[in-house]
Amino acid sequence: MSADFIARLVGMIVFGVVGAYFGSSTSVLLGQPQLVYAVILGLVGVLAGLVLTPYLTTRPMRALRALLARLDVQTLVAGLIGLIVGLVIAALLAFPLSLLPPPFGEVLPFLGVLLLAYFGVALFVMRQNDIFAFFLNRLPRRKVVEEEPPSAERRILVDTSVIIDGRIADIARTGFLSGILIIPRFVLNELQYIADSADALRRQRGRRGMEVLSRLQDDPLVRVQISDIDVEGTREVDDKLVILARQLKALVLTNDYNLNRIA
Repeated sequence: MSADFIARLVGMIVFGVVGAYFGSSTSVLLGQPQLVYAVILGLVGVLAGLVLTPYLTTRPMRALRALLARLDVQTLVAGLIGLIVGLVIAALLAFPLSLLPPPFGEVLPFLGVLLLAYFGVALFVMRQNDIFAFFLNRLPRRKVVEEEPPSAERRILVDTSVIIDGRIADIARTGFLSGILIIPRFVLNELQYIADSADALRRQRGRRGMEVLSRLQDDPLVRVQISDIDVEGTREVDDKLVILARQLKALVLTNDYNLNRIA
């Protein structure tokens, strides 16, 4: 049972009850039959809950989850600090603003919370590098020698575009790409989808990619690993690659310009 289905059921009940209550109250004011209005607006509420609930609940949550997964820790921390600072300032201003005559004393504190929270998050996220650098420069410094991990254990996630391109087979054989080439299962699925495409050109590119993949796996000089780790919260292969690379602390090998900018 999917989350959308459960959300639709709950939405139908909630919207239906609200619609029936609103219809009953409206009929009393208009002097009309109470049951008729309650049933009609209740059915309208059920229909509205069936259609609108996923767009108000599960789908925004999925989009938010995908967005948070793509953000790095520094951006998340900066946004959280900015939110706290904005809310603290709004709380300090709420009391003096509430002393203003109505309706300003009732509306301005609420607007102040929204605006200051937004500006706090926006300011700290946009200037996060300067803010973190400002505080880090004031910490006591000590010399730290970091050892590079062995190059043989370096992990490289391979994108579909690189496999289709084909040059990776020759480059990897030279030893230039030191480390383990990791090919996620969702990349293989996309490659298979291209190889089975109805378009002749896409099908040819997909089959060439399958041949390149076979060469990589058969080459004893190249370390290739097929990963079954999947990424939830998004269906886009590019987004999954970026998220998985952060989880595994791996590099992303791609020919795709947009993916290269994101990564």
